[in-house]
Amino acid sequence: MPVEEHDGHSLAAPAPLARDFFDRPAHEIAPDLLGRVLVHGPVALRLTEVEAYGVPGEDPASHTYRGRTPRNAVMFGPPGHLYVYFTYGMHFCVNLTCLPEGTGSGILLRAGEVISGAGTAMARRRAGSARAVREVDLARGPARLAVALGFTLEHNGLDVCVPGSLFVTEGDPVVAASVRSGPRTGVSSGKETPWRFWIDGDPTVSPHRPHVPRRR
Repeated sequence: MPVEEHDGHSLAAPAPLARDFFDRPAHEIAPDLLGRVLVHGPVALRLTEVEAYGVPGEDPASHTYRGRTPRNAVMFGPPGHLYVYFTYGMHFCVNLTCLPEGTGSGILLRAGEVISGAGTAMARRRAGSARAVREVDLARGPARLAVALGFTLEHNGLDVCVPGSLFVTEGDPVVAASVRSGPRTGVSSGKETPWRFWIDGDPTVSPHRPHVPRRR
């Protein structure tokens, strides 16, 4: 996020959230992430929808359910890092790791409002396509969010708790009365767990879609 000007004076860029913010269970952090701002270079995104995923052996919908693998290793690292994965052979999805090192849990970033760098986000979303994109749809859904923010597998494992071009900052936390929760989207196991959290009435929140088995 760029340094702001106020009455002719420069204001320091916002500080990243402390690492201990992420050193908690995913389902406790997730609603607290709503309204926070994820900054990556010129693009800043206010988080409006997230999903929590639990620890190995307890949450069958989590990538860590069966233990550590080369793909999910970042989730077993320290809290406050990006876990980026490729899915369905076409999309990247972005998570934030939580709980102490060795545990394996995270929060999927499902949607947000682009509050800075909309031109860059729009160019990324429209790359190779003539289709128009509404600003409200720039990061409405986890794959769109990853594209808008420019995330790929090369960003897997990066720290969001240190000053620089990538961090999560305080933003404007949402009051509890505005937070809604319900079943997670598109998962075949643990789908009844109400660990999807969103800001009530926000137009950037993605529609809930129950899991539909892929046809072979």
